[in-house]
Amino acid sequence: MANKTILALMASAIAAGGFSAAAQNNDVVLTSETISVTEVPDCKVHYYNSWRDGWFIQAGAGVNIAAMEGFRYGPAKVGANYNLGFGRWFSPYMAFRISGNYGNYVEGIKDGNLHFRSASVNADFMWDMLNSTSGVNPNRVFSIVPFVGIGGTYNHHFGNATDDINVYNDGYKRTTSWAIPVSAGIQLRLRLSRHVDFFVEGRAIFAGDNFNNIAEDLPIDLAFQGVGGFNINIGGKDFKTYDPCTNAAYVASLNNQVNNLRDELAVTAAALSAAESQLPCPEVQPAPAPAPAPAAAPMLTTVRFTLNSAKITPMEMVNVYNVADYLKQNPDTKITITGFADKDTGSAAYNQKLSERRAQAVYDALVNNYGISADRLSKSAEGSSVQPYETNNWNRIVIFSQQ
Repeated sequence: MANKTILALMASAIAAGGFSAAAQNNDVVLTSETISVTEVPDCKVHYYNSWRDGWFIQAGAGVNIAAMEGFRYGPAKVGANYNLGFGRWFSPYMAFRISGNYGNYVEGIKDGNLHFRSASVNADFMWDMLNSTSGVNPNRVFSIVPFVGIGGTYNHHFGNATDDINVYNDGYKRTTSWAIPVSAGIQLRLRLSRHVDFFVEGRAIFAGDNFNNIAEDLPIDLAFQGVGGFNINIGGKDFKTYDPCTNAAYVASLNNQVNNLRDELAVTAAALSAAESQLPCPEVQPAPAPAPAPAAAPMLTTVRFTLNSAKITPMEMVNVYNVADYLKQNPDTKITITGFADKDTGSAAYNQKLSERRAQAVYDALVNNYGISADRLSKSAEGSSVQPYETNNWNRIVIFSQQ
């Protein structure tokens, strides 16, 4: 989008110049009316990644707790649970996960303990609460991730202390059951490294009354799972950003250049009209002295950076080249390179260092890539204490000034 905008603006400038020239040839009086070519985009930062990124696998172990009819016969009993799953973060806020659990449940009944094994698969939608409420931070150490899901469960190997299964089913012996439960839970995640997280999560499972092959009391059987383990992040966890307002400063500089060209054309048209009014010339006048070479255009270029970065993008490297070309055409000119940072992200101390790295990156590119002498360059950094633009994310920038 930014490239299309710049091309459209350049086309507008050329069209304005062509119209002005045609107007001169047809005795149309030009004016220096100021024009403004601006875009009004959605300045919200958008996050994206490739299909290879954002994947994770998880493995863990924990407990199963039945909260069914057995509550009448004593406290809940604990069974083992083993967990394995995989998923993908589509954005810093939302993920989809498939997870499987296998273990056993133990619950007290009137004739002893009912126990059975259980295998389940769940499809879960996950939400990173802190990224949504406190801003995206790829380096956040602690995360809270609520989730909801639906799945399928197969229970088998029913048995109890007296080998009398399903005492509440008129003696009919069932050895398996199927259920399609819904569930909800929350995961607490601790970042250990770029690729490994430790997690602890709890899940509440809501199933039909025959989950344990006993149909009594409430029409819903309730169970709980608690799991702890590790997430392995595959293919990269970071997200790229896109800000439609990245080129707003460059758009403003193009506006100024277009308006300057219109002013110059209007002055030229007025001079031409005045000269034509004196025709025919009463006598031959001596040829005027050649006009001095036009002075070099003022530097309007800036170098913008993405969030938390001091790397010059290929698009912005064009602006560094323009500054280098300007300095080569004006060998006596010296400039100061000043770095800035966005005050809405990062601490003041971190932003100061970030703005220094941005100024250093531009300095190094001018010296090493384009052969500009280091004694013609000075560096400074304002961090986030000075914000050249009202829109904060425009302040991830390096600005040039002549000494």
